[in-house]
Amino acid sequence: MLGFGVDIGGSGIKGCLVDLDKGELHGERLRIETPQPAVPEPVYEVVAQIVRHFEWEGRIGVTFPGVLKGGVAHTAANVDKSWLGTDVAQGLEKHVPDGVQTLNDADAAGLAEMRYGAGRDQRGVVLMLTFGTGIGSALFTDGVLVPNTEFGHIQVDGHDGEKKASAAAREREELSYPKWAKRVDRYLDVLEAGLWLDLIIVGGGVSKKADKWVPLLSTRTPVVPAQLLNDAGIVGAALAAAERIGQ
Repeated sequence: MLGFGVDIGGSGIKGCLVDLDKGELHGERLRIETPQPAVPEPVYEVVAQIVRHFEWEGRIGVTFPGVLKGGVAHTAANVDKSWLGTDVAQGLEKHVPDGVQTLNDADAAGLAEMRYGAGRDQRGVVLMLTFGTGIGSALFTDGVLVPNTEFGHIQVDGHDGEKKASAAAREREELSYPKWAKRVDRYLDVLEAGLWLDLIIVGGGVSKKADKWVPLLSTRTPVVPAQLLNDAGIVGAALAAAERIGQ
């Protein structure tokens, strides 16, 4: 069974057909630079362009880098603040008439990992964290998504956790993996003070080098790297569209 997913990011918008039986891209994805400024109408047009490129007809899933409730954006990370209060689903449906399912980008990645990747068949409480410009989060209980968690903004020693423990912070401060792992460890300590988790899945570009930092963590919860890597958002979006999961 095929589906279609689009992943909206601050620097690029990418989409592809998805094989929903295997949980993988069906063919080569198309990536187009995010219009600057990243305001709604030009972004909608790029999404429509990607859908037309694949000649897809049918419902699509689209991720958004922010909190969505009822399709309306309540936060906007790395895109223009004019998105706030915008009905993203309604705006997209003017350009993609066959139906749109919208959801948070980290939630989409988490859905993909839970269905096809590191969280497959995992019961209990699972948290996926994506380390990038910030820290995205997706929380699941017995495989069911708790949407729109924002654990990157949990306060750690007087700062948002992502300010010190994101992949961007590691690069900005030129931290070695061992030094950065100490920051991640402290961040996870704070999360574990309030959440009794059964598994933590870590994604983002740094998950490709998990061997350099995950073994250094001292969490009580097992930590494993994500498996779908950069395709997770697209796969999760397509899955959300097929099963009507999201906001």
